[in-house]
Amino acid sequence: MRDLTPPLEWAGDHIRIIDQTLLPEQVNIIEVRSAAAAVEAMNRLAIRGAPALGAFGALALVVGFDEHEPSTLQEAATRLEQLRTFIGDARPTAVNLRWAVDRVIDHALSSSETLDDVRLALLTEAHRVAEEDAAACREIGRLGHELLRNATTIGTHCNAGRLATAGIGTALAPMYAKAEAGEPLRVLASETRPLLQGARLTAWELHDAGIDVTVLPDAAMASQVLSGQVDAYIVGADRIAANGDTANKIGTVAHALAAREAAIPFYVAAPTSTIDPALPSGVQIEIEQRDAIEVHEIRGKRVTPEGVAITNPAFDVTPERLITAIITEVGVLRAPFQESIADALLRVGASQ
Repeated sequence: MRDLTPPLEWAGDHIRIIDQTLLPEQVNIIEVRSAAAAVEAMNRLAIRGAPALGAFGALALVVGFDEHEPSTLQEAATRLEQLRTFIGDARPTAVNLRWAVDRVIDHALSSSETLDDVRLALLTEAHRVAEEDAAACREIGRLGHELLRNATTIGTHCNAGRLATAGIGTALAPMYAKAEAGEPLRVLASETRPLLQGARLTAWELHDAGIDVTVLPDAAMASQVLSGQVDAYIVGADRIAANGDTANKIGTVAHALAAREAAIPFYVAAPTSTIDPALPSGVQIEIEQRDAIEVHEIRGKRVTPEGVAITNPAFDVTPERLITAIITEVGVLRAPFQESIADALLRVGASQ
């Protein structure tokens, strides 16, 4: 596996990201130098994936702080509270974004006595968010590898790899581990309409790593699963409720239903920062509604008749009863998820 251009990096006074909307045709680097540019990049999916949004949003606070140039601690606090909402609420379903923004701001405001202290605290904590996510990805990869050791053909949906995190990925991390161990592996990646994150991003990542990957139309995956051609499924997550219900890219629940019918495991891979213990179930998860143009057009070409209405939810919620296990950096969580999730969060709290 050759080293890729980092999808996200701090460049001293700005953030550099790969514009994921142009992949795989172009690897174009964007320099993000304002809070508005950061929010615009998130909204148009130049950067996406819940863990990556957390790391990016944390660094965007530093950019937004520098942009305003506060002259007093009170001005600094006021600016950070503005950024808490402006950046933190840019992608409402991805809980990692608001979690990271709150964490970094709260740390900076509670630990600083000067303006220089505030900026240093923001930047230090933002880097810590990214470092912790990278470590979580490695552990998810190790634990997922153990679960998938006997699986040869693995299905996945959307993109939960290096492009979606600050590390090697969540759902794709075990696949990298299997490949590095020399184990036989074939990945079936669904297109993930309407924006084709599976076809464009997951296929690009895995092919670059030398992993056998086959892209299928979303509508073809269920028949592949039901015909016995898939050994296991693994996907990422954007928000996990306290009972284990999981929001992920739209279409995920269809794959989970097919996996249950075929009696194969359906795994969710995500760091504990993706868990929202304040939500009792997936019913309370806010589902982002995106622009109708994403459905009206495919790569800039109109495919629907003028005047036709569009509904474009970005995510759906997979009920916990369809999930075999949730793979986190603190262990593999199984039903009853209410208990295993609560225990995992206690362990995370005890370690911090």
